[in-house]
Amino acid sequence: MKTEFSLAQLADPDIAEADKILRACVHCGFCTATCPTYVLLGDELDSPRGRIYLIKEMLEKDLAPTAEVVKHIDRCLSCLACMTTCPSGVNYMHLVDQARVRIEQRYQRPLTERLLRQVLAFVLPDPQRFRASMWLARLARPLAVFLPTPRPSATPGLIQRIKAMLALAPNRLPLPGPAAGSVFAALGKRRGRVALLQGCAQQVLAPRINQAAISLLTRHGIEVVLVRDEQCCGALTHHLGNDHDALARARANIAAWCREAAGEGLDAVLVTASGCGTVIKDYGYLLREDVAFAADAAKVSALAKDITEYVAGLGLSATAPQDNIVVAYHSACSLQHGQKITGLPKELLSKNGFVVKDVPESHLCCGSAGTYNILQPELADRLRDRKVANIASVKPDMIAAGNIGCMVQIASGTSIPVVHTIELLDWATGGSRPALNAQV
Repeated sequence: MKTEFSLAQLADPDIAEADKILRACVHCGFCTATCPTYVLLGDELDSPRGRIYLIKEMLEKDLAPTAEVVKHIDRCLSCLACMTTCPSGVNYMHLVDQARVRIEQRYQRPLTERLLRQVLAFVLPDPQRFRASMWLARLARPLAVFLPTPRPSATPGLIQRIKAMLALAPNRLPLPGPAAGSVFAALGKRRGRVALLQGCAQQVLAPRINQAAISLLTRHGIEVVLVRDEQCCGALTHHLGNDHDALARARANIAAWCREAAGEGLDAVLVTASGCGTVIKDYGYLLREDVAFAADAAKVSALAKDITEYVAGLGLSATAPQDNIVVAYHSACSLQHGQKITGLPKELLSKNGFVVKDVPESHLCCGSAGTYNILQPELADRLRDRKVANIASVKPDMIAAGNIGCMVQIASGTSIPVVHTIELLDWATGGSRPALNAQV
């Protein structure tokens, strides 16, 4: 793609990066076949190629974002399926993230939408605030029937989004998991030492996921530390275009993990929520121009691993194989497209006794995508229903996934138990049986 940025514009490192990304695009359109919003809506502007044209014009001409541009960028899930499909290696992720930052800086959304986004950015990354909000949502959910039915609109309104938030609230909340600063000793001879990301929403909704990870790791000789002063990874506010907040959280995490690595040492920073893992692995890029943090950010990105990447090297051996249990493996977008981890989780499940079934249209997003199922509930529900129907077609006993957002989204549309991959691996290798009759 030909670009026409001025030399003054190219002096900006972000514009220079955008120029490189745009020049890699050859207009082939392969991305349209795997883009969830294009598949649903059939609108070229709701495809990666269409959004690339909109972003190019906005950046090249240094324009303030228009309502039309914002509508189509907002509809993007950042599922990154387009990057898997693209034969030219276009880094759409970095381009659309830059567009979101510009929208946040130069576009004034309606007041109610600004307030909602500020509330999400304030509540979701903080476990205590999030837990309190879930209790309030449970109390308010019976009142949702009294809210008016919103009119069909290209942009969802506040009432529709409030209903979506209330619908996603769980029926009950589990007790909190271990506190930050906890260290779990390896059983037997110590083979390694890792930090385990505590997460924000996950530690409120499903602390059992990290508990299963700790159980498996310590049983296989790995010491696990929950690093004190760790924060939300920054993914939630990053995808809302608020990079000031996201990068501040990234810097805090980098400092905390580097202190731990310099002290007792770390072999890896493990992540059980693949949406977080994708962003942490990108810290090196996000802070590449930060003189004080660039080197440490690159180190942390190199240390970051999805939990399945790490346990694959531990030589797991099934002590209680579950040969009769059929598992539909849902490949989270952030794992398969963001981190390029595709076959490994399925191989681990199969080797440890589960009957693993591929889900048709596995490349398509379930509609979770961070806050997408709140901000774009109609599209998110259509994607969820499509995903659930594809899962049901393989007649599984349970569904396994590697990302809490996907687990919550899918569970909202099916009665089939939804569990994390690490829960099944822990069970098969001597850990506790997952709560198979309970949903997230």
